[in-house]
Amino acid sequence: MNEQRRPAAFRLDDPDVVVTPDRDRAHVPGTVRVTLEGDPSLPTVPEPSLPRRRRFPWGKLFWSATGGLVALGIGLAVTQLIEDLFGRNAELGILGATLAAVAAFALLVIASREAAALWRLAAIDKLRDRALATLTSDDHAAGHAVAREVLALARGMPRLARARAGLEGHLDDIIDGADLVRLAERELMSPLDLEARRIVGNAAKRVSLVTAVSPRALVDMLFVLATAVTVVRRLAYLYGGRPGTLGMIRLFRHVLAHLALTGGMAASDSLIQQMLGHGIAARLSVRLGEGVLNGMLTARFGLAAIDVTRPLPFAALPAPTITDVAGNLIRREESSSES
Repeated sequence: MNEQRRPAAFRLDDPDVVVTPDRDRAHVPGTVRVTLEGDPSLPTVPEPSLPRRRRFPWGKLFWSATGGLVALGIGLAVTQLIEDLFGRNAELGILGATLAAVAAFALLVIASREAAALWRLAAIDKLRDRALATLTSDDHAAGHAVAREVLALARGMPRLARARAGLEGHLDDIIDGADLVRLAERELMSPLDLEARRIVGNAAKRVSLVTAVSPRALVDMLFVLATAVTVVRRLAYLYGGRPGTLGMIRLFRHVLAHLALTGGMAASDSLIQQMLGHGIAARLSVRLGEGVLNGMLTARFGLAAIDVTRPLPFAALPAPTITDVAGNLIRREESSSES
């Protein structure tokens, strides 16, 4: 039972007053206990967590040192070769030095182009992330900046001339940031998305046809790999990426990571439900069924490549599905099996 006390005044510096934050602390007879309570209206500040201990990047150090040793070895070998050529004949030495200079200049140009391609791909990834953030924050300045960058990216696309003019006419209007991003997507991405669906659909048809008639599994694998490389490169060029060799490796890593995050061949895809529900694969021949499956996998890979190479996320426009790019494939194979 709580002890009823009459209202009284006391000083906090009184020796008989005990100020404690612990409500469960035992009460000492003859004293007054004051319990400190936090203000529920104030935000709760979490305790600072200890910083994670960063591990030394031994792997990066190893590969950097190994690459430096290989470069030094190649340089010393070329230098020794040129010295040997000069020792044999002055004309041979001059020819060797000239070839080495031409090779070094070509390597410098290739490295600069690869660096520019990697920078362009990184800029597209940052643009897509900023567009996602703008859709959440609805910041007008951020949306205006995203629209400007998308317009700059589309400068070299003649097919988007009318769409660029229409979007530029709305940049000075009073539009929310999220709506401005959606407007840029509708104006600039719509024709590119149609072409991207056509690219992925044609690739799925080719893979389905070739793997259905190919007699060797090795030929199937090589053709599917070559088709995947072609699809990623064409989609990257379509959306303004223009990747090089290192850029293609980077895009492939991103596409595979995207497939892993989205579950690869999702069981919720309507085309897969149609195929499993109606037992289409069971009515097809073995080779024809393999061709259909390979075509569907290629279509799923192409959809992931669209998500990775597209500079804006799907917000105003619906994202393509397997049915959009490979629906006619399964219908065509079903009709051929019934006939």
